Amino acid sequence: MKHGALVLAVSLFTIGNIKAQSIIPIETAHNALVLETNAKKDVNTIFFGRKLANKQEYAQITAQYKQTEDYTGQLNSVYTPSGSRNLVEPAISITHADGNNSLDLKYVDHTVTAVDDNVSLLKIRLKDPVYNFEVTMFYKSFYKQDVIEQWTEIKHAEKGAVVLHKYASANLHLKSPHFWLNQYHGDWAKEMQPEQSEITHGIKTLDSKLGTRANLFQPSVFMISLDKPAEENEGNVLYGAMEWSGNFKIDLELDYQDNLRIIAGMNNYASPYSLKAGEVFITPAFLYTFSDQGKGDASRKLQDWARNYKILDGKGSRLTLLNNWEATYFDFNEQKLADLLKDTKKLGVDFFLLDDGWFGNKYPRNDDHAGLGDWQENKKKLPNGIASLVKEADNVGTRFGIWIEPEMVNPKSELYEKHPDWVVKQPNRPEYYFRNQLELDLSNPKVQDFVFGVVDDLFTKNPKLAYIKWDCNAVIYNAYSAHLKNQSHFYIDYVRGLYSVLQRIRAKYPTVPMMLCSGGGGRVDYAALQYFTEFWPSDNTDPLERIFIQWEYSYFYPAISSSNHVTDWGKQPIKFRTDVAMMGKLGFDIVVSKLPEKELQFCQEAIKNYNDVKQTIWQGEQYRLANPRTCSIASMLYVNAQKTNGVIFNYLVNNRYGENSKYPIKLNGLDATKKYHIKEINLYPGTKSSIDDTKTYTGDFLMKVGFNPNVDATRTSVVLKLEEAK
Repeated sequence: MKHGALVLAVSLFTIGNIKAQSIIPIETAHNALVLETNAKKDVNTIFFGRKLANKQEYAQITAQYKQTEDYTGQLNSVYTPSGSRNLVEPAISITHADGNNSLDLKYVDHTVTAVDDNVSLLKIRLKDPVYNFEVTMFYKSFYKQDVIEQWTEIKHAEKGAVVLHKYASANLHLKSPHFWLNQYHGDWAKEMQPEQSEITHGIKTLDSKLGTRANLFQPSVFMISLDKPAEENEGNVLYGAMEWSGNFKIDLELDYQDNLRIIAGMNNYASPYSLKAGEVFITPAFLYTFSDQGKGDASRKLQDWARNYKILDGKGSRLTLLNNWEATYFDFNEQKLADLLKDTKKLGVDFFLLDDGWFGNKYPRNDDHAGLGDWQENKKKLPNGIASLVKEADNVGTRFGIWIEPEMVNPKSELYEKHPDWVVKQPNRPEYYFRNQLELDLSNPKVQDFVFGVVDDLFTKNPKLAYIKWDCNAVIYNAYSAHLKNQSHFYIDYVRGLYSVLQRIRAKYPTVPMMLCSGGGGRVDYAALQYFTEFWPSDNTDPLERIFIQWEYSYFYPAISSSNHVTDWGKQPIKFRTDVAMMGKLGFDIVVSKLPEKELQFCQEAIKNYNDVKQTIWQGEQYRLANPRTCSIASMLYVNAQKTNGVIFNYLVNNRYGENSKYPIKLNGLDATKKYHIKEINLYPGTKSSIDDTKTYTGDFLMKVGFNPNVDATRTSVVLKLEEAK
């Protein structure tokens, strides 16, 4: 049965007489989220997990839970309101136009729409029986990927404005004897540091109040393991992520009956929202997937979903690059850049990226204290402008990309002098800077026009421009908008303004590759990645540290979205640095002219190898084989959909006491009946491989016995190409 037909069957099954129990199952390939309406017109969650073969049996689930009386009657509500019967953490809290703080939400109706053969959209309408206040809940399910996006629309027709105090996107319920949380923390150059703990009674909150670059200290992604901590290939685990680039809040409440409630949405910190009659308040999507086969299976579902439905051009290609930042920093001129353009061609990558420092005249951008906001070419550095560099790139047979940070302004800039009302700053407070800069007020339509104009002007003057690196390096201090009358709307309207700009850019320039930078992983989320082809995981490019950072990001984001550059950070040889960067979208930030002959030769050959295997890395299924946090070896495998070829990256992450790959590493995701050759690639010039590539192995052997990459102190990184034997 095709999924479209399944949707119709579910729709017919769920529309029943509200006087009796009515079941609304949201089914995907393996899972089911089951909702229930009762005689009181409450809508509750009764199940989330592996789906049943017979959906008629969902109606029997509730009777199997022998819990004490629910004092509130709303513990399992799909969208728990505050102020009436509810005594737990609410998903929504409001003040009506007449000052009443209570809210009750009752079932009105629901519809199921088949978007296509894989995607369904369930809408459930809830309404207060006393007030003309309505919430519509949306569940967008992706059948093959077992992914659900959930959000709400809130509106009313009361006589006056209603104040929204809390407005979550989703209110999930999980049942299990125990729950374990995997969360992440970090800072600049220390992104995605994992922590795991058992969830105890009360509320655990994951949140950000930074305004922008919101994921700097705590990203909005997490895992919940049920029963016991999930492993790579076993265990029940839910992945969750907010699709929102501003302040977020995720409450994890283990209630008095041992149920876990997940309330996720925009952070209501300093943001009570005054909603006019007839206005629709739309929350961002909360994304989740569930697997009973461990963390690896859950991550592959999420990666497949992201490539197909969310990341811009997720099924397309990417460009390799040479960046000038670590070669020149702010100190460059046309001649230096012309030489680097030739190095780009010599190296063999697709284009050259000019980083920070190319703009500003009255206040030239010679360091990070001046120039942001003044996006005219610096006449001293670039007397012939960007256009001449784009033309020169064309002449040498490469392409040209450029860095911008259009959301920001330095106080030492012409823009700041001309438009102080465009800047986010308190009128009666001293300015406080993060990296010597302030935000422009994107809640202001004039500022939105300006930021759009920065990008539009570059492409209007330089149609052959190949790439944009978009940075966002500051958080918000002294939040205030000279444009807004209601300052409590600022944090929300700022992000909405950002999205409005990005939508305009993509409407006019739909295919131009853009990197989401933000000083590293400060703004990595799936709302932003709708407009960007890739993100910058961290400014920390030490390859040993990058193994750990890229490893953790891979649980939530596919390799095609991760920009990894070879730089001079770290003490490892060029081969190790390049091998690590190849695990995603490869780039270089090195001085090519200073490379010894053999190192240049290695890089040139590695780029050729990368071009040969990159489609498998970008579009293949990813399997984590040896975890660097628990092993001395890190090992990662990518396998194409046909299971005919793959790439295995192996690294020594602990060289104490002569550590090496003592045992064969078991592979995963292969066809047990196929036979495979394994060949080492990315060999340094003058070295020979210890891998015998004449032998063949069945997939069965490689998955049950494994393969030893011979990693040790003399072979600290080993890249293996796996191909089906003909």
